Amino acid sequence: MDYFKDLLELLRIEREEDRNAYLKLTQSTSVSDRRAAGITWYPIAIRGNEPSRGDYITVEVERTTHKDLSHQFRFGVPAVLFSNHDAGTDRVEGTIAYSGGDRLKITLFTDELPDWTRNGKLGVELLFDNNSYDEMQSALKTASALKDKPEAKLIRILTGEAEPGFADADYNRTFPSLNPSQQTAAQQILGANELSIVHGPPGTGKTTTIVQAIKGLIKQDNKQILVVAPSNTAVDLLSEKLAAEGLNVLRIGNPARVSEKLSALTLDSKMGDHKYTKDIKEMKKQASGYKNMAHQYKRSFGKAERDQRKALFDEAHRIMKDVAKTEQFIIDDLVAKAQIITATLVGSNHYTIRDVKFDTVVIDEAGQALEPACWIPILKAQKLIMAGDHLQLAPTIKSNKAAQKGLATTLLEKCATQHPQAVTLLEEQYRMNEAIMGFSSREFYGNRLKANEGVAQRLLFEKDLPMTFVDTAGCGFDEKLEGTSSTNPEEAVFLFKHLYQLAEQIAARGLEFPSIAIISPYKGQIRILKELFEASELIKYKDKISVNTIDSFQGQERDVVYISMTRSNAEGEIGFLADTRRMNVAMTRARKKLVIIGDSSTITRLPFYADMVTYAENISGYQSAWEYQN
Repeated sequence: MDYFKDLLELLRIEREEDRNAYLKLTQSTSVSDRRAAGITWYPIAIRGNEPSRGDYITVEVERTTHKDLSHQFRFGVPAVLFSNHDAGTDRVEGTIAYSGGDRLKITLFTDELPDWTRNGKLGVELLFDNNSYDEMQSALKTASALKDKPEAKLIRILTGEAEPGFADADYNRTFPSLNPSQQTAAQQILGANELSIVHGPPGTGKTTTIVQAIKGLIKQDNKQILVVAPSNTAVDLLSEKLAAEGLNVLRIGNPARVSEKLSALTLDSKMGDHKYTKDIKEMKKQASGYKNMAHQYKRSFGKAERDQRKALFDEAHRIMKDVAKTEQFIIDDLVAKAQIITATLVGSNHYTIRDVKFDTVVIDEAGQALEPACWIPILKAQKLIMAGDHLQLAPTIKSNKAAQKGLATTLLEKCATQHPQAVTLLEEQYRMNEAIMGFSSREFYGNRLKANEGVAQRLLFEKDLPMTFVDTAGCGFDEKLEGTSSTNPEEAVFLFKHLYQLAEQIAARGLEFPSIAIISPYKGQIRILKELFEASELIKYKDKISVNTIDSFQGQERDVVYISMTRSNAEGEIGFLADTRRMNVAMTRARKKLVIIGDSSTITRLPFYADMVTYAENISGYQSAWEYQN
């Protein structure tokens, strides 16, 4: 087996599936369908433009309608500016340079705005992101070429051909703010020569631990560290926490959350504060002036006019070359001064840091990171720290074939299995009542989790049950198929009946209404639950109640969680309820109360759910739905 050859083949299958899905969506649907799918903004207005790197131009656009629709535009992805007057020809490609609120900046691969942009009916659309796949493919090929070289020990460790080493030196630096297992993890990070893994189950303070460990690494040898994660949201969280510790953080790419604290860490913001930026603004103004003068000759075609026009354009280009040199100087200066550089996995090869080498790279949320993407930052360092939980949700993969052949297995999972000596499990959790935590701890974490005393006995109100399984077996709540998704309308109605009773108990005690998540693995069931919620009296608590799929709640927590299992059939078919890691995520979102509603006769065909029902019985948390039928 050739490790990297196999990965390259899986990546090829994934790219093909992804591209075909994109082409199907863009070639056979209307602008409004593509807008609803989050890949198009239409209509838009141009709010400004300025000369950019090379001979390109950066245009700022704003969507003028449909502002409530979510979208997939993000820093660094390819996009096209188009006119709906003649969408076939009137288009110019570029890259998203900024995404925030209802505004985007696109660097267009042209030195001037085409005439058709003045005629309205403009839109912007995502292109298929070949760039990310190219970056991943290139990283895998480079790793393959390097792996037998003496300096590539980290690559051989990660592919299972060598073992990680740990320094003998006394690294028992104390971390007063960390609990014992967090301290162990941080100390191992400091002592690791090539690899250290922090296994952070839900609520165990994984981010807190790695922030303190990174601070310790900087103190230890004062070398620059690259900190990455698969999503912008995870990068934002780390950037903010590291900056709060007084470290000099440079955020490459633009944050998902628009906050002043985060914006101040970005390259754009830091460049804006640099002493040479005034010179750049002045030069760009001059270049724009020369270009505007050149445009006055646009429709005059005498030789003298042509020469004059060319001379003006040449002068504008010469000035922009000076701008590029000055910008590069500022970027190099800011990158060199940063103690920590943060980016997404693919963003870690952005042109500003492409050739920068680091001593250590930290990959957070590594349980959700596609392995080929991890190799992009790994190749920049000699030491790797991974933090995450391979027993929660795996990365999203478009191709079932690639997933089944191994793309769904993350590098974190492989390394945790091959190199257990490099893994520290964080054992104390700060989120859940111990009854909510207990089942997950036993099934996934070798019964090693313990609840911090501040949360262990925490309840919604006195004598409430923290974890309940409400069994709908025999109630006739049969599942239905809606398109490709399972639904169970009667179970959904029952869930709200249960929630009404809970709301009444809370009101009777004069308590503040808690935060509640209503979740199901099935999109069809979520649609029904949302409709019931919007038609119910509980809509007055819409700021407190969220209804969504399990995947959308990864990393979040609520006071109360309701899970609608949905499946109920005589054959005992449970579909992707069999993905027990997804259930691990669902069950561990709750702080004070977890209510699981399902048909035991269907779900207990899988031993995992049989164990769950037994666990509920043992803690007096088993109830039959019949008890509520009045």
